[in-house]
Amino acid sequence: SLEDDLVIRRQPEIYLRVYGAVLLNAQGQRIGALAVLNDITRLRKLERARTDFVANVSHELKTPITTIKGFIETLLTGALEEKENARRFLEIMAQESERLNSIIDDLLSLSGIEQDSKGFQIMLEEVELRDVLQNTFQVCQSGAKGKNITIQIECDINLKAKVNAPLLGQALVNLVQNAVEYSVKDSRVLISAVQENGQLIISVHDWGSGIARDHLPRLFERFYRVDKARSRELGGTGLGLAIVKHIVQAHGGTVSVDSELQKGSVFKI
Repeated sequence: SLEDDLVIRRQPEIYLRVYGAVLLNAQGQRIGALAVLNDITRLRKLERARTDFVANVSHELKTPITTIKGFIETLLTGALEEKENARRFLEIMAQESERLNSIIDDLLSLSGIEQDSKGFQIMLEEVELRDVLQNTFQVCQSGAKGKNITIQIECDINLKAKVNAPLLGQALVNLVQNAVEYSVKDSRVLISAVQENGQLIISVHDWGSGIARDHLPRLFERFYRVDKARSRELGGTGLGLAIVKHIVQAHGGTVSVDSELQKGSVFKI
């Protein structure tokens, strides 16, 4: 018997595991062969995603740890006596520690959402959507004020939906904070909710820098960053949109994005 893997080179690629064996009759004579093909494309994609995740999380954790370790060594070798430099080093170490903490918090949050959704433990209750959007506005307002960005809400006061309000709020805060961070000064961000054809559609619209089309298919992957340097500079963990996706999926919904460079982005739940 033989066993092998085949790849069909097309878009997207298809992976097949092939098993082959000779068929014999009662007298031991060869009468043919049997081949069994299993489609293992999804399995391969999951394996690749797991490998990428391990590599990415290792890199994301290693960066702040390396910085903290470097400054500790510098302080121990004499910089501790230089008050001005010592204070600056400690401030940087505090920032990196906070970043490390944020990454771990987001990883735990992501894991918790996944576990709850798999076990069907996510609690839903009917709420007024405008209240959820208003809470998002309150959380994001201070960050928007610093750039003189106006956050607007469009939602019928009577619109209700069965959701997990804290989780949905967390997803919206992630989207609105991103919209604010990547918007230019003196612009606006629009949060809207409507009922269309029996579906609830919540949109977060900004008129900021936008995202190139080739980044859009991978935007909701863990640790995927469009602009790595800027994202880290703004304090992002690279997990915000992955958390959004899992919260929406836990509600039985989908999330999508439409964006154009220098014109802005629309994220739709």
